[in-house]
Amino acid sequence: MPTVTFYPTGNAGACLIQLKNDRKIIFDYANTYDPDSGSKYIDLEKEICDTVGRGNRVDVLAISHLDRDHYKGVSSLFWLEYAEKYQDDNRIKVDTLWVPAAAILEEGITEEGRIIRAEARHRLKEGTGIRVFSRPEALEEWLKNNGIKLADRENLITDAGDLADEFNLSHDGVEFFVHSPFAERAEDGELIIRNDSGLFMQAVFTVDGVTSRLILSADTPHELLDGIVGVTKKHGHEDRLKWDIFNIPHHCSYLSLAEEKGNDKTIPSANIKWLYEEQGENHGLLISSSDVIPKKDTKQPPHRQAAAYYEEAASSLNGEFLVTLEEPTPSNPKPLTIEITSSGYRQKKQTASPSIIVSTDKPPRAG
Repeated sequence: MPTVTFYPTGNAGACLIQLKNDRKIIFDYANTYDPDSGSKYIDLEKEICDTVGRGNRVDVLAISHLDRDHYKGVSSLFWLEYAEKYQDDNRIKVDTLWVPAAAILEEGITEEGRIIRAEARHRLKEGTGIRVFSRPEALEEWLKNNGIKLADRENLITDAGDLADEFNLSHDGVEFFVHSPFAERAEDGELIIRNDSGLFMQAVFTVDGVTSRLILSADTPHELLDGIVGVTKKHGHEDRLKWDIFNIPHHCSYLSLAEEKGNDKTIPSANIKWLYEEQGENHGLLISSSDVIPKKDTKQPPHRQAAAYYEEAASSLNGEFLVTLEEPTPSNPKPLTIEITSSGYRQKKQTASPSIIVSTDKPPRAG
């Protein structure tokens, strides 16, 4: 059966999707482990290598956007095509790199982000091993400047409202519907292409005819999330925002819900409230890839006010709000694995003893 695993890396992104046919997708990879820090962050490189195997390959590595907390350590673990110094037998190869257009177009990137940009640009120039999520014409000038016609690379570019070509329901039991980066019309009719935004997708799984949906949202701020909902409603694709599991944006930051934090609870816009409270299925699971939720007010996420809203939204669905660094306990966090079954999703709950795993079934759903 397919599984989705989120890792306790603090305020950082790390998710591994394994399909029934053994294909693997890593959606963000940030190895925050430091044995000298005293933190409870997991050694992500070891975890991924134990699962995938050094020298093996993954079908997709998706980097949702070029913030360090979503790519830290990529150049240490993965085989990069553009430079020999990132190629040895201990590295994991990547069949297809998924990136937003900003990973190609953005200037002023520093440190490891430059390495990822160089890899993305190399693959796009070569015309293989990459999918860029963007309005195609947004890349036309860059391609032209590199002696490439847009028509010769359009098969590697996927716009919002389309499915990523690498997977399909009949062969893989999953499809990925793209919401962001996206474009929208301003009031004066001008087309605004939001290529500075990261990846926001809906993964749809089918197991024995039963559908389960996962939202992967990266660091989407409330303005863009509101826009995604608005555009989706405008095109009549509300089903593409349904969810059973939602990896909430930006490590439980209030800025992914609203402009104002609120005293005790962040109050989202009507569109965002609709997304969480009406589009979530019964027993919907909200997951915060973040540090432990604080009891006091904090400047940096996670914010207790945002968590209060997510807890309320999950409760309204008879579901749960889980935090990666609190599962199963804050003192002993472990990878949070969700099995996708013919009864919907099933969480593997680890007890305080790492050798004991308890599966929790959710009531069966139709379709």
